[in-house]
Amino acid sequence: MKALWQQAGRAGLGLGAWLASSAALASVNSLPGGPAVNQLNLHPPVTRIAEEQHFLHWMMLVICFVIFVGVFSVMFYSILKHRKSLGAKSASFHESTTVEIVWTVVPFLIVIGMALPATKVVVAMKDTTNADITVKATGYQWKWGYDYINGEGAGVSFLSTLDATHRQASDAGQPVGDDYLLKVDNPLVVPVNKKIRVITTANDVIHAWMVPAFGVKQDAIPGFVRDTWFRAEKTGDFYGQCAELCGKEHAYMPIHVKVVTDEEYSKWVEEQQKLMQARADDPTKVWELADLVARGEKVYAANCAACHKADGSGAGPIKALDGSAIVLDADKSKQINILLNGAGNGAMPSWKQLSDTEIAAVITYVKNSWSNKTGTLVQPAEITAAR
Repeated sequence: MKALWQQAGRAGLGLGAWLASSAALASVNSLPGGPAVNQLNLHPPVTRIAEEQHFLHWMMLVICFVIFVGVFSVMFYSILKHRKSLGAKSASFHESTTVEIVWTVVPFLIVIGMALPATKVVVAMKDTTNADITVKATGYQWKWGYDYINGEGAGVSFLSTLDATHRQASDAGQPVGDDYLLKVDNPLVVPVNKKIRVITTANDVIHAWMVPAFGVKQDAIPGFVRDTWFRAEKTGDFYGQCAELCGKEHAYMPIHVKVVTDEEYSKWVEEQQKLMQARADDPTKVWELADLVARGEKVYAANCAACHKADGSGAGPIKALDGSAIVLDADKSKQINILLNGAGNGAMPSWKQLSDTEIAAVITYVKNSWSNKTGTLVQPAEITAAR
């Protein structure tokens, strides 16, 4: 009986959580540039390519619908009007040249009518020449790295990660905001009415860079370089997600593109360049423990807390860092090796994309936080030597 009451209690808690989640979802509004509530159609297009894709989508749908109606109308008419109960007798005849020509020519013309506009759009999608700005998008487990290669803003680079509060809301089963699981700390910023070439690659597994409003979806494959492009004709915020099943955090790898005016973009580039100069650390600098721990806390919150939790306790298969034998080990190289090369066959990804100072800082922070009061300090020069 006690077990039954416990099961009933758990069922009640589950029902309450489901009702609370349903109520939260009911209050969600359509997100401009992203998914809409009860959305049935494609995202509203903001590029010429996306508009053409919409036309193809509806053209193909109408053609298929007409063929469906035509074929099944003839079939059902034949079944009803030529059934045995009405005295119908099957005709006996051999091949008809006219029929052969008709059912060969008509489908051929239909296929040509569908293929010509589709081919035109596909060719246009692959034309990445004469781009105003080139950005490399690198997929990581589980975030995007953006490097501005050519055009205004060349040299700017940053990581784009799901906002930590949204991950916490997901863990708690309490959706927040219209941009739930789409909010990032650093969106990709581009100017309006400029051709943006996006080069895609990946650091670990296959990812895919997809923004439906742009009509763009391009795989990001380790060891390969692919490219695509878009020219946004409207300013605003536009959203997408990684479109390849890239691991357990696949649902937490959003894409946010902010399209701004030329003036706003130039101002943003200037701000980013100043920030990069401020963040440019000398890897030979010798840090004090307190300063490196403070720096590491920020790196941990942005990159590690989603899996290992803010208190270092871990979750499920994610190992706890608080009290970890490797963290407490006096041999610093063990933890350095894990940060640089990953572990557990990809369960713990490599973090080579972080700077030497950031890696040294986060290791120092972990070794001196919670119950891990080791007093151990890792200098950036040690990470440089280990790369």
